[in-house]
Amino acid sequence: MTLLRATTILLLFFLSTYSQAQNFEVTGVLKDKTSRQPLEAATVFMETVKDTTLITYTITNGKGMFALEGKTNQKEVSVNISFVGYEDYRKTIDLTNPVVDLGDIFLDFNVSTLDEVVVKSRAPITVKKDTLEFNVKSFKTKKDANIEDLLKELPGVEVDEDGKITVNGKEVNKILVNGKPFFGDDPTIATRNLTKEIVEKIQVTDTKTDDEAFAGEEGDKENKTINLTIAEENNKGVFGRVAGGGGTDERFEFAGIVNVFDNDRRVSILGGGNNLNSAGFSFGEIRKFFGGANSMSVSSNGSFSIDGRGFGGGQGIVNSRNAGANYADVIGEKVDVSADYFYSGGNSFDEVRTERENILPDRRFFTNSNTRSDGNVDNHSVNATFNIKVDSTFLINIRPTFRINRNENRFSSTEESIDDQNERINESSANNRTLNTGGNFENNISLTKRFGSKGSFLKFRLQNEINKQESEEFIQSQTTIFGDTPSVIDRNQLTDGEAGVNGYNLGITYRQPLIAKKLFLNLEFGYRNDNRTRKRSTFDFNEGTQQFEDFNLELSTDFAGRNIRTTPEVSLSYNSDKINMSFGAGYVFRRLENEDFLRPEFNITQDFEAVELSSYFNYTFSPKMSSYFGYNLSNSPPQVTQLNPFVDVSDPLNIIQGNPDLAPSNSHSFYGGFNNYDFQKGGGYYMNFNGNIVNDAIITKTIVDESLVRSTTYENVDGNYQIYAGGGYNKSSKLDSIRTLKYGAGINVNAIRNINFNNEVQYASRTTSVGPSVNASFTWKDLFEIRPRYSLNLSNTVFGLDAFEDQDFLTHNLNISTALFVPKHVEWRNEIQYSYNPNVAPGFQQSALFWNSTVAYSFLKDKATVTLKVYDVLNQNTNARRTANANFIQDVQSTVLEQYFLLSFSWKFNTLGSKGETGNGGVFFF
Repeated sequence: MTLLRATTILLLFFLSTYSQAQNFEVTGVLKDKTSRQPLEAATVFMETVKDTTLITYTITNGKGMFALEGKTNQKEVSVNISFVGYEDYRKTIDLTNPVVDLGDIFLDFNVSTLDEVVVKSRAPITVKKDTLEFNVKSFKTKKDANIEDLLKELPGVEVDEDGKITVNGKEVNKILVNGKPFFGDDPTIATRNLTKEIVEKIQVTDTKTDDEAFAGEEGDKENKTINLTIAEENNKGVFGRVAGGGGTDERFEFAGIVNVFDNDRRVSILGGGNNLNSAGFSFGEIRKFFGGANSMSVSSNGSFSIDGRGFGGGQGIVNSRNAGANYADVIGEKVDVSADYFYSGGNSFDEVRTERENILPDRRFFTNSNTRSDGNVDNHSVNATFNIKVDSTFLINIRPTFRINRNENRFSSTEESIDDQNERINESSANNRTLNTGGNFENNISLTKRFGSKGSFLKFRLQNEINKQESEEFIQSQTTIFGDTPSVIDRNQLTDGEAGVNGYNLGITYRQPLIAKKLFLNLEFGYRNDNRTRKRSTFDFNEGTQQFEDFNLELSTDFAGRNIRTTPEVSLSYNSDKINMSFGAGYVFRRLENEDFLRPEFNITQDFEAVELSSYFNYTFSPKMSSYFGYNLSNSPPQVTQLNPFVDVSDPLNIIQGNPDLAPSNSHSFYGGFNNYDFQKGGGYYMNFNGNIVNDAIITKTIVDESLVRSTTYENVDGNYQIYAGGGYNKSSKLDSIRTLKYGAGINVNAIRNINFNNEVQYASRTTSVGPSVNASFTWKDLFEIRPRYSLNLSNTVFGLDAFEDQDFLTHNLNISTALFVPKHVEWRNEIQYSYNPNVAPGFQQSALFWNSTVAYSFLKDKATVTLKVYDVLNQNTNARRTANANFIQDVQSTVLEQYFLLSFSWKFNTLGSKGETGNGGVFFF
């Protein structure tokens, strides 16, 4: 309470000084000097006269009008106007009279552009047709800020705790450096390891592939790309950082990155490791070093991958190791190349306790289980991109990818099921050891030829994939079924597995302009041929020979599947300054084949046909306001394993059989949104929605007998849908040149309907969830910052059966981030998270206050840093969680990383700059 009271008093004091600043309003109308026509989307900004600190800025509207508004203590300011192709305008005005009308301002054409001279603009924001460009020098950050720190200061840009970036509600899925990838598609590697000082411009565009950009096509309207333009004087030199640390409970970390920039040639090398559950590197600070967990997937055996890079053996305690290199260069005048290699490995340990209440139409039963996994994974990946510009009209793009993986895991489990009278129904125990190895090669080639200047082109695309996986699995298990007909199933087996994919995808596109550079007719043809093989040979242990040599036909499989798809398509697209739209239709001819070498009676050949549709509409009202909508109809076939009527009895408690009568699913997906951001006032809002309605959705259908043995197959159903809607508002107020207040609020709503079966009874479950959130931040430059965030999630599930009770869930999350930058050279950061989940079962932790803290001291002109990190200060870390669906309510708790103290040292170096000096104290990564 004392801390809260002190914080409140400080905030009131800081805000009270805001009233001392004076309101102002400066207006005018911008016109072309020759034509006298208004100029739209020109940047108008106000600066202090003394040190050119940005006060506010805006963009002219369709009538050329602008209004600079805000508060300032300055009596004399400078008004600047910048517009591509025109001379810059600058005027010093007196704000003794806070209302100033500059009247009509006429800009003359900049003749230097006729000689293709690059004129660098000082405007904080430049709005082009399809690009939003920020001038880095116009945005103040703390000393040694990285790109992530800078992005947080840009209007309309949000960065969450994991490094996920959104621009007006649209996710950024790619970061480029001088137009080239930087360690693949993980944005956080660039944003957390490159510093503001080396970047001149930040450009935001719709995400496009290289060939889409070359052909002038519209890109991905749902995602954004950020391009970091390196200042010319900072594009030659060496910079980087190395660090290492150790702590209590044998915790450790080490990391390093070296970047060598030589104009068009760029080489980066990184490496490190830790046992701190960081898939990247944290250098002892709160924020991670080489990126974060933007997307995580966990497999059934406990291994997991983050952002496509594998780690494994579990979610508990992970000892990870990484190494990589990135190369980009221009060879001659025609070849642009970039490539990267990345190695990721990890050892992990995890123990999981699960309590599940299973719901049947006529009864309920309970399952309790405990599992343990120990694993090791090693992954290698190589990615390359070659852009060969044969001439100004012909581009060849080649993108090969290689991956090699090895995953070894030991897994043990015990499980028992009891009825509502606490009588045991069945129990099982298992010990598995698996080894998976494999490799993958994928290559994408595109040839793009442009014709004339009206937008016509011909594109040829070829994608091929060769994937081979091998596995070896030892299984020892015992399953006991009680009741009237008791039985015991003992297994001691070895299973050798092979799986492969060999396929290619061919596409041809021709675009014919009907109206030059605006209306186009697109003709496309696609052909895809995928061949998949799967072989699992199971051998029982022979007690006589003490070898795994008795072939078990019942548990073995050997089949080959083929998916052939042919699709002709036609579409119309229209592009203008305000409108971008397209509508297309295609017809799918698909053949699925399955050849079962062990059971020829299960061979399958099926043909399907379907219509597919695609469309989008985008309208730009002004540089500050836009909207977008889209609809797609797509067709997805059942998997061959879902069609194959083979009875899989590898799990004695869950017997699975395919259904050869399955039909393909047709998915109707739609999306839309509206963005409105006032650059001058530093505030704006966005709204977006998306949904998916599936006809002939393929779902699992399970029957549970009296011994709780499940028999599972697949069925087609109609009526599944998922709808999402969300929005947010953000506001930034500069109290003065050193203090900034930001605040915002958001909400998201999800509605999901699923058709399910429960012992032959079909029903629909509907889940509705609402997640409001609020956030704020107060920054006093070179002194401190505080960023609180609160979110609430309410969920309600209604089942279509009287036997099921409706489920309501409520969770609270409060995050507070603080940073103190005094005394000089000291930085103290705290990350506090409070979570409350009142719905978990007795015996599971309902609430936790999770607090991480770091103190860093910089010396030797800020090149060296010593950091002390305290993880989980209050020793309350927990990951207890409750989930529910139509068939069960489940509580899970697993191994977590517990409190530790870690001391680390880091050294940074930098020779960037026109003369090789280390500017502004060097480069700082965290």
